[in-house]
Amino acid sequence: MIHDHSFFLPGNRTGILLIHGLTGTPNEMRGIARRFHQAGYSVYGVQLAGHCGQVEDLVNSRWQDWFESVKQAADTLKAQTDEIYVAGLSMGALLALKYASTYPVAGVIAYSPTFQYDGWSIPRWSKVLAPILLPSVHYLNIFKSKTFDEAEPYGIKNKALRARIAHSMQNCDSSEAGLPGNPWHSLYQLQCLSRDVRKNLSKIHSPCLLLHAYDDDISHRKNSQLVYDSVSGVKRMVLLHNSYHMITIDNDREQVIDESIDFIQQYQRKDTSLSGYTIPPHAHSLGQMKADVLQ
Repeated sequence: MIHDHSFFLPGNRTGILLIHGLTGTPNEMRGIARRFHQAGYSVYGVQLAGHCGQVEDLVNSRWQDWFESVKQAADTLKAQTDEIYVAGLSMGALLALKYASTYPVAGVIAYSPTFQYDGWSIPRWSKVLAPILLPSVHYLNIFKSKTFDEAEPYGIKNKALRARIAHSMQNCDSSEAGLPGNPWHSLYQLQCLSRDVRKNLSKIHSPCLLLHAYDDDISHRKNSQLVYDSVSGVKRMVLLHNSYHMITIDNDREQVIDESIDFIQQYQRKDTSLSGYTIPPHAHSLGQMKADVLQ
């Protein structure tokens, strides 16, 4: 059974929806969630369908299920606020962009958007074979337990933090640090999501902030450039120089937080004063949060 590790931090009438990445966990977003909350905002960290469980749980979910998790979380947050921003990390950034291309939002923040795994740590053979291999695996319904296992540096430049993440993954605590590898079938779902998002980027008219590590080991910065070149609204791209892929928790996280808050303050409505709220079902309040290994 998968437990729901989504969380809600109640604040003012501007809401921020945070979306984690493939095989990830809401823990990836808790550090920045606290800072957004300290700045006064209402923050919801969603747990995507199939995540924080076992490999078979993730394999049995599709990208449409992940997007349904985002839609439900957004509806919950909208009930507590007057406007929302959607922000996601890696694959979560694609889901944020997908939502912004479909529904009105105050703004969208994409942290290390990943249309394909093409960073410097990804083996050349996988870059060549993945587009051919993964559709075949899906349609033949084979190798459901196979994964592309993650390896150093795990998207993290900070060595101390990297060691803690590796320890959690090796001890099979998927609710804390995610799964240690990407299932082949789930990577095929990411391929499908990527195609859908790419063809709809021009439908995004809301302000868009893109943050990407210059030396991203998982997804090359051209992934963010693709978004910048395609969206129709006001846009800004920031390249970070002391992090790898996991920019929400790595060395540049303070700059990531500052850039994000500045962006939200620039475009948020000015009448979003603090008012009544209720804690959404199944979401943890700040006081109920477990200590997480990512901070």
